[in-house]
Amino acid sequence: MQITSRISVDEKIHFGKPVISGTRVPVNIILGKLAGGMDYKEITNEYKIYREDIFAALDYAAKTLSNEEIKVVD
Repeated sequence: MQITSRISVDEKIHFGKPVISGTRVPVNIILGKLAGGMDYKEITNEYKIYREDIFAALDYAAKTLSNEEIKVVD
């Protein structure tokens, strides 16, 4: 299933987790690499993806988090 032009989900690839379309690179890996300090050039070289793929991963994460509801449990 195509989520965006650059993000897709297939239950046969990484247990249905979002990946960069046409690759097996999970969105969460890209986000983790950015959080760990890698810059986009290092990520694009290591995973053979495009800068636009990284932006798509960030956009996907932002949109997903904007719909998140946090419930306080006492």
